[in-house]
Amino acid sequence: MAGTSGATRATPAPSPQGTNATPGADRIAGAFARAGAANRAALIPYIVAGYPDAAGSLAAATAAIDAGADLLEVGLPYSDPLADGATLQRASGVALRAGATLDRSVALLAEIATARPGVPLVPMCYANQLLAGGGGVTAARLLADAGASGVIVADLTPDEGAPFEAACRDAGLALIYLVAPTTPPDRRTAIAVRTGGFIYTVSLVGVTGARTSLPPEVGRYVRAVKASSPVPVAVGFGISRPAHVRALVRAGADGVIVASALIDALGQDGRDTAGLGRLVQQLRAAAAR
Repeated sequence: MAGTSGATRATPAPSPQGTNATPGADRIAGAFARAGAANRAALIPYIVAGYPDAAGSLAAATAAIDAGADLLEVGLPYSDPLADGATLQRASGVALRAGATLDRSVALLAEIATARPGVPLVPMCYANQLLAGGGGVTAARLLADAGASGVIVADLTPDEGAPFEAACRDAGLALIYLVAPTTPPDRRTAIAVRTGGFIYTVSLVGVTGARTSLPPEVGRYVRAVKASSPVPVAVGFGISRPAHVRALVRAGADGVIVASALIDALGQDGRDTAGLGRLVQQLRAAAAR
């Protein structure tokens, strides 16, 4: 995936600012600090905006937060989600057919922020959704006004990200970059300096999707990212069960992101918020250090 900044790219030029000195990054840092004070890693569940419809996604979001989310990642449905596996592609397609648009997704963020104001919201999207026709100034302001603390743009690399970084700084948002197992160490260090809030550490080579096991080298990889990152390290992709969370916590992860497994927990109709809540509770318990 392009946003994970692989080995064929040059090291991005350092930025004197990045987006880690923004109000949004401060709110994210506060969530990680509260989890750390409770002697556990932060749990970051993921829901899809508009899945199975607007009301259903709001119910899923509040259920995830009430069950123990420290932050909430909100996927903004997109027609060509290159980082998403089958589960998230299906959910995104259902949401789009139910009428999801960027404006409606932003409106959902505002509803979640109003309903549960204490939990930082981090939308995840793709560059064409926010940057088409400009540098993303309008999109960054819309997300910030809706209550987002940060934003993950899965296919935006730091090499092309400076204009949107500036837009996010002006709007008070943290722009969160990704690294992958294929990212060379020097580039990984440069990206960690540029990211805001936390660094999204992709656990494997591939797309999202619940896995039965994580790569055996993931612990060594997480420790290497932590050694060079000035911001918290949150690990995502493939994480589906409490045992995965416990392994990542042992490796020193500051946060764990769970997506496809939670969409699966909602059932085929996307409305089993009780099932989602139970899984969130189990994952949070597993995040204890």
